[in-house]
Amino acid sequence: MSRMKATLLGAALLALAPAAARPALAQALSMGVSAPPASIDPHYYTLTPNIMLSAHMFEALVERDENSRLHPGLAESWTLIDDTTWEFKLRDGVTFHNGEKLTAEDVAYTLKRVPQVQSPSSFAVYTRAISDVQVVDPRTVRFKTNTPYPLLPNDLAQIFILPHSLGENPPSSDFNSGKATIGTGPYRFVSYSPNDRVEMARNDAYWGGKPQWAKVDYRIITQAGSRVAALLSGDVAMIDNVPTADLARLRKEDRLNVVEGTSLRLIFIGLDVFREDGSPDLSGPNGEKLDKNPLQDRRVREALSIAVNRPAIVSRVMEDAAVAAGQFMPPGAFGHDPSIPVPPYDPARARKLLAKAGYPNGFTITLRGPNDRYVNDEQIQQVVAQMWSRIGVKTSVDAQPLATVIGRLNRFDASAYLLGWSNSTGEPSTSLRAVLGSRGKPGRGLANYGRYANGKMDEITDRGLATFDDEAREKLLQEAMRVAMEDVAVIPLHTQKSVWGLRRGLTYTPRVDEQTTAMGVHPVR
Repeated sequence: MSRMKATLLGAALLALAPAAARPALAQALSMGVSAPPASIDPHYYTLTPNIMLSAHMFEALVERDENSRLHPGLAESWTLIDDTTWEFKLRDGVTFHNGEKLTAEDVAYTLKRVPQVQSPSSFAVYTRAISDVQVVDPRTVRFKTNTPYPLLPNDLAQIFILPHSLGENPPSSDFNSGKATIGTGPYRFVSYSPNDRVEMARNDAYWGGKPQWAKVDYRIITQAGSRVAALLSGDVAMIDNVPTADLARLRKEDRLNVVEGTSLRLIFIGLDVFREDGSPDLSGPNGEKLDKNPLQDRRVREALSIAVNRPAIVSRVMEDAAVAAGQFMPPGAFGHDPSIPVPPYDPARARKLLAKAGYPNGFTITLRGPNDRYVNDEQIQQVVAQMWSRIGVKTSVDAQPLATVIGRLNRFDASAYLLGWSNSTGEPSTSLRAVLGSRGKPGRGLANYGRYANGKMDEITDRGLATFDDEAREKLLQEAMRVAMEDVAVIPLHTQKSVWGLRRGLTYTPRVDEQTTAMGVHPVR
């Protein structure tokens, strides 16, 4: 790809439909979402529940459509000036919710704030490549990078822009109260009740055309049964993460419309491969202290991987609302490597690997993970525990709310844990950097709670990130992923499918990033 062809002009791509072609505007939308945001602060946590809520009130320079393709957002175009300089032209006529006009100063202010926010998983992973931000004029900003970095527009699609009038690094509490919740998005902040609901109102001055809904009641209903009951009773007009156990019944319900789509979210098990001894949830087969950490042995990690019957989980636990996986990107996506197999279910070989590693009688471990975040998350942990126990690895499960789990992981207080990761940029670099990248390197390992480190993988990833040619970059990122998967850096389980339920007369545009937004809900024409 020619570097100069990196210029993207946005006016034609985002031409608005004529008013007559748009459905009539509606008054209120009540949504039931399955996972609570950790904060209203759009820079606090790289977690999908946070990002999809922020997308209602804040916007980035670059937007992603439902297929994770890039489109102009607050920037109408971007151009690669030279190998290490990107220039972004801001859209004219955009105002914040407080009436202030968007300028390049706001962009520079935002980029400075992001790495200053104390975060469980920082958005700084998306700003690390930037060495300097230059305000050229009110509508032009340039980003300098230390090395060639073709993915900067992808990364900037993750950074929501704030007005510089908020002052020096406003605390996250000011966003939760609404004091600092000022964006350019289609909806304005009204109120926030943690773990209950967020209320928003239509931004009538929105640059992109008047939003569909006058009011949005964004309700947090973590319990799956309660979510379905709310939909069936009409208490909410739509829900996300329809429980797999109810799928067959809801598909036949005349009052409802069920929408399904593939996602980019991998469910995986991370392992403490860092400690040489004293891993917190590990002991011998009879509870005795071990003199070394068995998870540092690749043979043990492979044994745990092939002890998991992925097809059984997909069919019996997930009701086929998932695809068995052996890597982070699903088939057909940029960066998926067909040469990386889904690990076969082979408990007999798993027991032999454990014996060769010096654990013929296995060991004891606790598998930790959330019970309120991913589809069937606690049930998956219980099934994996049973499968591990069958090869002699006595496994107990500790499933708790995600906030509690993340707190523990940030203290590195777990030996094995279940999490999910969505490469919402549509390519694998974020997982290679944040989940698999060596912790301690700039912009790496921010979600690597097992502290896996592989210098070879990091080096190949770096070469991929500096390669402008799409085909060559994809091959390098595939190679990096292959290195990590052959080393069993983590244990991939499956890629989730996304399922939404809506009352009849409404439909939703499914997104591969799994986000549930009011902007995607429309009356059926």
